[in-house]
Amino acid sequence: MDVLIGRDETILTIEFNRPHKKNALTSAMYEAMADAIEAAEADAGIRVILFSGKPEIFSAGNDLEEFLRSPPQGDTPPVYRFMNALQKTEKPVMAAVSGKAIGIGATLLLHCDLIYAAEGATLAMPFTQLGLCPEFGSSLLLPRLGGHQRAAEALLLGESFTVAQAAEWGLVNQVVPADALLPTAFHKAKKLAALPPASLRATKRLLKAETAEGVAQRIREEMKIFRELLVSPEAREIFEAFFQKQR
Repeated sequence: MDVLIGRDETILTIEFNRPHKKNALTSAMYEAMADAIEAAEADAGIRVILFSGKPEIFSAGNDLEEFLRSPPQGDTPPVYRFMNALQKTEKPVMAAVSGKAIGIGATLLLHCDLIYAAEGATLAMPFTQLGLCPEFGSSLLLPRLGGHQRAAEALLLGESFTVAQAAEWGLVNQVVPADALLPTAFHKAKKLAALPPASLRATKRLLKAETAEGVAQRIREEMKIFRELLVSPEAREIFEAFFQKQR
């Protein structure tokens, strides 16, 4: 399975499990994750959702070959359904990040509530390098966290940044040694899961209330431009050069 959906008592675990493709995400993976999050939202026994990857890679983002062959169509393509479920869930969402988090592998972190990262991990949102634009609210959320100049380095230049930098910006809660990552994440998840669930849901809803409408509007704007750029000659040329280099 390319994504492992599991349950550790009251914790829903979602683990990217496609290391031979650097945990690049496919439509089938998005569908499986959306199904899991939607089911968790309706399951009172699930208190926390925890994402993780592999020690060397969290996720390289979208599977570009599939993405270019079958670009998102309609109002609810699998990637949109997944991000919509992630954005709207009232359950606390956590991530344990090691290795590299690229593209949507980094974008999805902006919609998590608590993030723990391994020393040496890096994040990158190289959309402009692919002839594309930011996605799923990142052009709104990242500047709010790190300020315009830091967000410009990440989104205009597409430059990678370390989890230590991300912690300075407020995106990452704690950076720990690699062997302590999952124990730390599960320890925090179990502490969350032991708290009154109605209180957690209400608190998360209040935390996100001020930005919820703006984020939803920005996602719609980004998606429209992203789709237009994805089929542009400029992006096609960049993608073809990328695939030739891979081959």
